Amino acid sequence: MMKGSKELELTNFSLIYPNEQSQREHMTSRNIPDISMYVLEELGLLEIFDLKNSQLSEFFTSDPAVIKYRMETFSDMLNNPELIKTLNALLPILNDIMELRRLEADSGDTNDYLSSITEIELYISCVDTLDDGLNEVRDNLKGSAFRTLCDRINELAESDYYSELNERLCELTQRVREIRSVTMGVNLDAQLRPKEAGVLSINPEPFRSGDVLEKILRLNFKDDEYTCIANLVPFNRKQSENQKTALQLAFTSAINDVYKSSLHSWKKIVQQYVLENTDFLLNLLPEIEFLIKGTRLMQALRSRGCALCEPQITSMEERAFRAVGLYNPAVALKVDDEIVTNDLIFDENAMIYVLSGPNRGGKSVITCALGMAQALMQLGLFIPADSAVISPVDAIFTHFPTGADDTIDKGRLGEECARLGEIFEKVTSHSLVLLDESLSSTGSYEASYIAAEVLTGFSCAGCRTLFSTHLHELSGFIDDINAKCIPQGGAPIDTLVAGIESGKRSFKITRAKPDGKSYARDIADKYGLSHDSIMEKIKRNR
Repeated sequence: MMKGSKELELTNFSLIYPNEQSQREHMTSRNIPDISMYVLEELGLLEIFDLKNSQLSEFFTSDPAVIKYRMETFSDMLNNPELIKTLNALLPILNDIMELRRLEADSGDTNDYLSSITEIELYISCVDTLDDGLNEVRDNLKGSAFRTLCDRINELAESDYYSELNERLCELTQRVREIRSVTMGVNLDAQLRPKEAGVLSINPEPFRSGDVLEKILRLNFKDDEYTCIANLVPFNRKQSENQKTALQLAFTSAINDVYKSSLHSWKKIVQQYVLENTDFLLNLLPEIEFLIKGTRLMQALRSRGCALCEPQITSMEERAFRAVGLYNPAVALKVDDEIVTNDLIFDENAMIYVLSGPNRGGKSVITCALGMAQALMQLGLFIPADSAVISPVDAIFTHFPTGADDTIDKGRLGEECARLGEIFEKVTSHSLVLLDESLSSTGSYEASYIAAEVLTGFSCAGCRTLFSTHLHELSGFIDDINAKCIPQGGAPIDTLVAGIESGKRSFKITRAKPDGKSYARDIADKYGLSHDSIMEKIKRNR
């Protein structure tokens, strides 16, 4: 049987790309945004997904068609919990096939009869698991990914090849199950050490412990082929790993030799049909794991009563981000308190925001929430908000506090400036930049000066930017930067404030001008420099 069109279609099938062209363009990096593993770690996404068979960065896309296709797929998984059960049952079987192939590759033995049977058994388990699970929810599926997979698995399960495979497997596995023992002949050297060994027979009965006297008393010494003249010794007792391995290899080799003719015809089936279709399933392994982890995240948020929305996807050129009721999903999964949501809108009046406010007032949380929403959308997941309109970005850059090793050579400020310089090497008007407490390693005057220069650069680049900072003086530079940059096509800058209501942090972010009056006391409290803190320290030292 030669590989036909159906097998070719299966080879190119994907659960996360709508067609072969979009998958090929992704593989050639045309639609992969620049989102490093370091950025994903800072945003907290690596911990949430924790993928074993791939890197999360491989799944990001800037293609709106791919994003919408994935959202349909995730919608089916959210609305049909049976899909999760089916895919969870499939994962360990696929992992077993991967491990079996790895062991075969390590041993260099591609003609292992028992491994061939095992792989066929695992393949049939995969098809049966998918066939049963997908047919159960077939009428409820809305997206094309799982409906197409269901149709193609049905074709496999109902084909003559599959029926023949099952029959042949039953026949051959029955022959293997009949094997209960192996009779081996061993030649000895002059010192009575084993020199050569060969298989005399493969037997349907197991050997039994015994001795000569017992056999004589039973009067069947000549006819009793399976009672040993000494007690049987357990296989693992007093044997080194090398001895156990050598004996196991001898048994496997014996079985393969005896069934060589069966193995030859069996391998034809494996190579021409099963291996191709098993490869199709193995190619889906990273995608299935990604879909399961993404769905679990969304299920966990929904179980806590948190909103999720399917955002409206606009073109990259529109540079849109308008989210209502945005929140940080990592925080929502860790706290029991009610989650405070915020609206965050980038528009013609502001593509860059300077966010100031009290310490622990929610500045870092909303900064990460923005990055996570953008990242989740470009993975194809629903986002943590009531509603949203978002354009894909070509990159996400972060500038968060770090304990980098090169601070010794460059100094803390030098290290921060070097990282900012690296962002400017790559940033475009379609990028998203997130800065959290940047330039906090120097005095406020110097930091505000450098920050103003940085904001000017981002304005000229035209990228969406959120700059979370304690530098409330920075707001005084914004009008001058806008006056200089906007007439030349630069992105407008505005301010956001993490609010305080009735003397308490509200974690609400408002579009307003900072007054700067409430920050000094908060910073003093942070470093233990309030009057009460200072007096308490003085009393302890007396």
